[in-house]
Amino acid sequence: MKVLVTGGAGYIGSVAVDSLIAAGHEVIVFDNLYMGHRSAVNRDAVFVEADLCDSAKVSEVMGEHQPEAVMHFASYSLVGESMQDPAKYLGVNTTNALNVIDAGVKNGVKKFILSSTANLFSAPESIPISEDEKLFPGSPYGESKYFIERILRWYRETHGLKYAALRYFNAAGCTDRRGEDHDPETHLIPLIFQVALGQRADIKIFGDDYATPDGTCIRDYIHVSDLADAHILALNALTNEDVLEFNLGNGSGFSVKQVIDTVRKVTGHLIPAEIVKRRPGDPDALIADSSKIRSQLGWDPKFPDLDAIVSSAWEWHRRNPNGYED
Repeated sequence: MKVLVTGGAGYIGSVAVDSLIAAGHEVIVFDNLYMGHRSAVNRDAVFVEADLCDSAKVSEVMGEHQPEAVMHFASYSLVGESMQDPAKYLGVNTTNALNVIDAGVKNGVKKFILSSTANLFSAPESIPISEDEKLFPGSPYGESKYFIERILRWYRETHGLKYAALRYFNAAGCTDRRGEDHDPETHLIPLIFQVALGQRADIKIFGDDYATPDGTCIRDYIHVSDLADAHILALNALTNEDVLEFNLGNGSGFSVKQVIDTVRKVTGHLIPAEIVKRRPGDPDALIADSSKIRSQLGWDPKFPDLDAIVSSAWEWHRRNPNGYED
């Protein structure tokens, strides 16, 4: 199958591209390299450097390559920034996705897989969080993903577009070839590695008075390779299914302090930590109930424990302390 991957030079997208190519698919990567890296793109993929806001270019690429499916990873994704600049998220994220969806259906795309988010669940009534939980986005970033899911519902209704919305919890870990390299970096595990690598003095813990056993926030960490596997399974399942909505996580949560302790153990570094005031909007705990995709598609994460996730990430960061070369 020919698959267009937006954001295929980014952290999760590049791993998904590798998985698609390993599975025998033809891949076209569409990325403006705003947060991605040219050297992270599999050499067997066709690479188009362009911006999704350019609807004419999106249409041109769709027309030239005629993909049968789209995996849409490209997005502004900083929750904090979205609270400061909501138009960038509510406007650009939504418009860019619409450009891809609309050009896709006009050029014969039959399947669309959306990289969605657990930020849809800012006020869960129960933990772990199932797909039946009320959608209540916690930021303009989360709201933009909700808008896109709604757009996909209408394109299913009006054009017969099959789609999957995959709502990740905390993506983490690395593969042998692909790692996490953002500027700015906001994710906890690579930030702790920067302390181990001597690139920052300490790690900040935003609040230690949450309703959790050690007072710090609890999150569900899922390995990037397991996320990529879920995308491949969803792509195959859309042959027989019209709409798929799945929460993706390991189903177990780890606190900020537990993550720091795990990095200390894996790296052998002390990792000084400082408690600072809370960030607005951080819920006590977010843990996924992924039983639906496990039972329906047979998804079976290969990295179910935090030690394995952290170890895979440390190996890549240790070998690439300054990230990608480009």
